Amino acid sequence: MTFFRPSFWLGNETLKVPAALFALNRKRLCDRLRGNKDVQKNAIVLMQGGEEAQRYCTDTGIVFRQESYFHWTFGVTEPDCYGAIDVDTGKSIVFVPKLPESYAVWMGKIHHPEYFREKYAVDEVHYKDEITSVLASKKPSVLLTLRGVNTDSGNISREASFEGISQFNVNNKILHPEIAECRVIKTDMELEVLRYTNKISSEAHKEVMKAIKVGMKEYEMESLFQHYCYTRGGMRHTSYTCICGSGNNSSVLHYGHAGAPNDKTVEDGDLCLFDMGGEYYCYASDITCTFPANGKFTPDQRAIYEAVLKSSRAVMKAIKPGVAWPDMHRLADRVHLEELTKIGILKGNVDDMVKVHLGAIFMPHGLGHLLGIDVHDVGGYPEGVDRINLPGLKSLRTARVLKEGMVLTVEPGIYFIDRLLDQALNDPSQSCFINNEVLQRFRRFGGVRIEDDIAVAANGMELLTCVPRTVEEIEAFMAEAQGSTKSFDSLASQK
Repeated sequence: MTFFRPSFWLGNETLKVPAALFALNRKRLCDRLRGNKDVQKNAIVLMQGGEEAQRYCTDTGIVFRQESYFHWTFGVTEPDCYGAIDVDTGKSIVFVPKLPESYAVWMGKIHHPEYFREKYAVDEVHYKDEITSVLASKKPSVLLTLRGVNTDSGNISREASFEGISQFNVNNKILHPEIAECRVIKTDMELEVLRYTNKISSEAHKEVMKAIKVGMKEYEMESLFQHYCYTRGGMRHTSYTCICGSGNNSSVLHYGHAGAPNDKTVEDGDLCLFDMGGEYYCYASDITCTFPANGKFTPDQRAIYEAVLKSSRAVMKAIKPGVAWPDMHRLADRVHLEELTKIGILKGNVDDMVKVHLGAIFMPHGLGHLLGIDVHDVGGYPEGVDRINLPGLKSLRTARVLKEGMVLTVEPGIYFIDRLLDQALNDPSQSCFINNEVLQRFRRFGGVRIEDDIAVAANGMELLTCVPRTVEEIEAFMAEAQGSTKSFDSLASQK
């Protein structure tokens, strides 16, 4: 006899994600809450999902994407829902909107609560307008609602609210740190989804490397990446705005925004830094590939690229549970300084360079960040973990000690950013280490970033990303593609 196992699946070769993933998340959350001395018996977690939004004052809808905490807890893809969990029993309730009859004309079939109960494998489903009476019937000692600061954005998470909530005892202090900590450590099922997002996104990056030609626009590469991720991987969303910097744009850390929308023409001799990641069922990926547009590194491009690759591999070799993430950043920084000295851009003693934070001139961002349902995932700075207010290190999105089950990006980079170089040259404590004559050769170079996603394992780490990485691998891969048809049509015809 075949049993129906609820899951999210978009058919073809996309990943089937079991609803059991979210049941386990809820169990883990309840276990943590029951272990918290401040949580009373008969407490109920109450969360509010994301709402549909229109584009400014128009009636044009923005493609909906579920709020991340709500998704982690329930896996619900529809907007305008609430969810509750009885902490003592672990039983779950989802509240869905009661749709008007006109919905069936314009939007499609109206599903009854039982449909959602089976779809998401929860214990109860009720209409949203019943939330007060249903919760009152449970006689909760307290409603635990979500309110806390996201340490990456500084924004406050949305706290559940509904008409009638004032009749309940509400606590909005306990839930946020507990659920954020749950999200930091990934389960085996979550790791499987993150392996999938990396697999698809890695293949999409390779398609871009195959397709690129001098004379194309940066946005064409963005388009091809998105096309592959959606066509092959069922990824309607990317994890963040795609960064497709060529030439000097590769030194702009967050290039691709509305003011610089991947609109430059790729030129012969350009180094391309493409930072893009697809998202499947709200789980993210974050991968950066840097390669020459014409398929062949110049000696200077090769030297900088191999310096960054060396720091990337040094960090990966050192990662294991118990390692402090700031120490990994310092390791990457030191490797960069050593290699820039060998190249001749820097001169002098590396220990002395470290003391004046010279590495932050070439890598002003942090080494990497937590990754999960959000590309900059939550839990970077829980209570007791403080930011390090020093150049470079202050940009780290987490300063935690690594634990098994964490997923992070490793993304060292070396960039030649005029503003930072000029600052260093005007600072006697830093300029004494810079060989300005050699540096001038790199003024319009751009930058190199190599970004991989990794999972911390019991004795080391698991590399989730799979793209050509060495100079030899990249040049061979791009040369092999030279003889093949480079068109977007060929990708669609392979379906």
